[in-house]
Amino acid sequence: MLQWLNLNGTNKFLPFVGMIIAVLAQSGSLVVIKVATKNGINKYVMVVYSMALSTILLLPLAFFNNRSQCPPLSFSILCSFFFLALLGTSGQIMSYGGIELSSPTLASAMLNLIPAFTFVLALIFRVEKIYWRHYRSQAKVIGTIVSMGGAFVVILYKGPPIFKIHSSSSYNTLQFSPNLNWILGGLLSAGDSLLSSIWYIYQVSVTKRYPAVIVIVFFQVFFITIQSGVFALIVVRDPSAWELKFDMGLIVILYQAIAAIGVRYCLQTWCVQRAGPLFCAMFKPIGIIFTVLLGFIFLGDDFYLGSLIGAVIIVVGFYSVQWGKASEENTERVIENLERSCNIVPLLQNKE
Repeated sequence: MLQWLNLNGTNKFLPFVGMIIAVLAQSGSLVVIKVATKNGINKYVMVVYSMALSTILLLPLAFFNNRSQCPPLSFSILCSFFFLALLGTSGQIMSYGGIELSSPTLASAMLNLIPAFTFVLALIFRVEKIYWRHYRSQAKVIGTIVSMGGAFVVILYKGPPIFKIHSSSSYNTLQFSPNLNWILGGLLSAGDSLLSSIWYIYQVSVTKRYPAVIVIVFFQVFFITIQSGVFALIVVRDPSAWELKFDMGLIVILYQAIAAIGVRYCLQTWCVQRAGPLFCAMFKPIGIIFTVLLGFIFLGDDFYLGSLIGAVIIVVGFYSVQWGKASEENTERVIENLERSCNIVPLLQNKE
């Protein structure tokens, strides 16, 4: 991250702070979701209420946004917002299911797969190029493979607890074995990371076409409310699950609506617009540190050896990819400067 800051000076400072806040908000979200599911709150209903409240809070900000600087809302733009929301809805459903089946720590570790998935998708869509004989490209490929290998370690190897607070083996509500719960939870969290990678890539093109961050976030949250509401009405058959009470569930919904959705979505969208998706993806490994600490303090979660080993492997692979990417950008910048110099020197010689 320091290399990115040195390249662009103060231009990266505000996005740096913004992403730290966004990652902290997301880590807190993983913990409060676990609290909510432990207290019997339906996760799909919680998504609907959180998104609906966040939509209401964002409405005045989007309405009073400087319209003179915003292009008109066309049907294609609204379709782009709808697709972003669909990615967010699907990712949240996977994320909530993964946390319920496993733990916030595992879900946070899986988020470190986002850079690897982003790199693979960039290759598929020819955004990135690979030069197999260059060590920089080799570092990116090897780092991607290592990151994915670390994710499989976290999913398939739980290991003994390093920090053990309670004696109960599981908080899971679904009737599977603990090991199967852990594997399914890891796979769902990995699916959430894949959808997040697609979201990051597609967000770049959307912000170029429509640069108003608040409006983008408002329509995303609005469409997610509709999509998740339809899904929840299909899968949640118990009418009592929709009842709101003055308990922990209401606190979780308020936190999700304000911090985990409103603040985080705005910051992430703005940071992607200002600094690009790769810069924002660099902060995902920090999330596991925040999540482990919050889960240890507020949930008394056990921290397992497999999570530690897998997280370390993921982070090593991740920074290998980022080092290769940063080295390539430095080389391209030097080549561009040399080409400019070569174009200037003959002009000076002819003038003499």
